[in-house]
Amino acid sequence: MNKLASEFAGLKLKSPIIAGSCGLTSSVENIKETEKNGAGAVVLKSIFEEEITGKYEKLLREIGTISSFEENLDYYDFKIKQDNINEYISLIKDAKNAVSIPVIASINCVSSHEWTYFAGKIEEAGADALELNIFISPADTNLSGSEKEKLYFDIIEKITEKVNIPVIVKMSYYFTDLKNMIQKLSETKIKGLVLFNRFFSPDIDIYNHKVIPVNIFSKPEDLPVSMRWIAAASGTAKCDLAASTGVHDGNAAIKQILAGADAVQIASVMYSEGFEIIKKINAEIEKYMDEKKYESINHFRGLMNYKNIKNPGVYDRMQFMKHFSFDNSLKHI
Repeated sequence: MNKLASEFAGLKLKSPIIAGSCGLTSSVENIKETEKNGAGAVVLKSIFEEEITGKYEKLLREIGTISSFEENLDYYDFKIKQDNINEYISLIKDAKNAVSIPVIASINCVSSHEWTYFAGKIEEAGADALELNIFISPADTNLSGSEKEKLYFDIIEKITEKVNIPVIVKMSYYFTDLKNMIQKLSETKIKGLVLFNRFFSPDIDIYNHKVIPVNIFSKPEDLPVSMRWIAAASGTAKCDLAASTGVHDGNAAIKQILAGADAVQIASVMYSEGFEIIKKINAEIEKYMDEKKYESINHFRGLMNYKNIKNPGVYDRMQFMKHFSFDNSLKHI
């Protein structure tokens, strides 16, 4: 019996560890390495709408107002879009032919009208599931908070009506009432939620006056954010939950499963440790299970979530009281 056997979003997994969407999952050779090292599934690098529309906008700048091109703009728009989606479809098909683990496609769009077009093509290509990487910027003042939230549900409704494969939503934590939003999203027709997206973080180069990226990769210290909300939501959510960000070793994966995660996505640690880290994490989970005499992942999943501990308020607490004075209360969890 495979002690690590798990299930997420209706997919049968040999391990709860999923290779998350990143640059490393954009080639078949790397995808094969994730399977070889024990990944339960792989999420392909996202296809970004901005990358496609950006090429079209570049073309517009290059041709300027040349009248002979203007009447063909619709053709160029379609061709650029089609070339990019065809490239992604080839990746899906090649990955499906190369590995036996579930292959999850991922799309990242900024305008709602493109989602269904991409989704339909991805299902036709044979993807086992579809991850929607949705993010509506909180800095956008053109939409109210409620209008931004409504976009999530509009997109989900359109996609779940269009495709029959499991739909998974990777969401952000930028919500006024995050737990309620997680709950409401889980009650739609999606099969899984991933908590949370990882975003571009800006820094300022004070000498060259440029905005530069910082904290590109996650750190182990990032773990508590997603773990808190997995623990808070896993007892009531109506769909499966996967944890993402900050998982760099087996202990971190175990914590997320104890909090209630059905699966755990990793990405940053694969860059720093190589694909062998998947095998190492699996071995650490198995060692823990042997020590605790757990026969399956289900025997300890959610043991430390909001519903199953004596003092669930520790997951709600946001402020330090005096100087770490809450330590005593933690002893009674």
